[in-house]
Amino acid sequence: MQSARQIPIASPAASRRFALRLGLFYGAAFLLSGTHLPFFPVWLRAIGLDASWIGIIIAVPAVTRFTVLPAITALAERRHALRGAMRLTAAATATGFALLGTQYLPWLVFLIYVVTCCCWTPLVPLTDAYALRGVLSFGLNYGRLRLWGSVAFIIGTLLCGGLADLIPPQQLIWIIVGAGFLGVTGSLGLQSLKQPPRTPEARSEGGRLLRDVDFVCIILSAALVQGSHAAYYAFSAIDWQARGFGGLTIGWLWTLGVIAEIVVFALSPRFTLAPANLVVIGAVAATLRWVLTAQEPHAIGLAAVQISHGFTFGLTLVGTMGLLVRHVPAHMAARGQGYYAASTGIVGSAASAMSGPVYAHFGQGVYYVMAGMAALGGALIWLTRARLRHHPHSTASGG
Repeated sequence: MQSARQIPIASPAASRRFALRLGLFYGAAFLLSGTHLPFFPVWLRAIGLDASWIGIIIAVPAVTRFTVLPAITALAERRHALRGAMRLTAAATATGFALLGTQYLPWLVFLIYVVTCCCWTPLVPLTDAYALRGVLSFGLNYGRLRLWGSVAFIIGTLLCGGLADLIPPQQLIWIIVGAGFLGVTGSLGLQSLKQPPRTPEARSEGGRLLRDVDFVCIILSAALVQGSHAAYYAFSAIDWQARGFGGLTIGWLWTLGVIAEIVVFALSPRFTLAPANLVVIGAVAATLRWVLTAQEPHAIGLAAVQISHGFTFGLTLVGTMGLLVRHVPAHMAARGQGYYAASTGIVGSAASAMSGPVYAHFGQGVYYVMAGMAALGGALIWLTRARLRHHPHSTASGG
């Protein structure tokens, strides 16, 4: 079998063209996230939903990650249709958010959001799988590709934050809808990729991944660290508004974290530590971050805490992708991303659903629970780091 190391690297011009088009799509996809994550809970509150409903609804994307998402990524992989699946899910997502904006009843908002998230949550794992194939085919760096998504996230957050001070909060949903349709436009520029070599046993290898202890440790530890952001995603904007921060200030607080994330992505080609050690550092940073957040720091302290997002999210993601590209065969990249997203979905949905009632009763005390999750994820990857370092790489993994 031709290994990932033996895949011919395309010309520099072809590599730049692929990187540009993928960067534009990453930007469009994360522009939607940048408007959604900080301000969708604000919209939910503005249309009359209480903290319990908000916690349940915010948990929906995480639930779809371990139910619908793995089936979609596996189907796209079997049908060699990564690009087509990306285009279809982008269009369905934008349409779903547009329909959601017409609703106010909690149960209707919930049901439409469920359907929308079934289409939306596979989009980034499909894009990451497409990107990792590009990493192998074009000799590119994942962090450098992914940082354009973070740049667009900042633009979306600041745009929505600035408009939040100018328009009624009930209208914030239409900014999210507009970002969604930009993603549809960006998907049209994606180019096709050659299919990686497959083994005759490829159809049965999906289950084999889940029986690989090292792979399970990778996705579970990453899920715990990333899932520890659940309370932050659900209630940070609401809490900051209650403390008197304006929409633009909230946008800038989120932006500080994403700028730190961009710096990490940009510098990632220079990292010499093993990917497992990067995840450990991210977990330690997350533990400290949530403990400090629970103390309700003032604006300056909060800004300093936000900068740690570069470690808690960015470094954890870079380390996780480094582990996955070494441990998952190239022809199974979409399925590996699906399992990773499913694990983050299971952990994240539980954390999101739990964060609602905990926040309602204990306020900022919810971040102590998040700190415990991050510490557990760090401990797991720390205990298995030696095995991961000496893992016998698959011939098609690119390791």
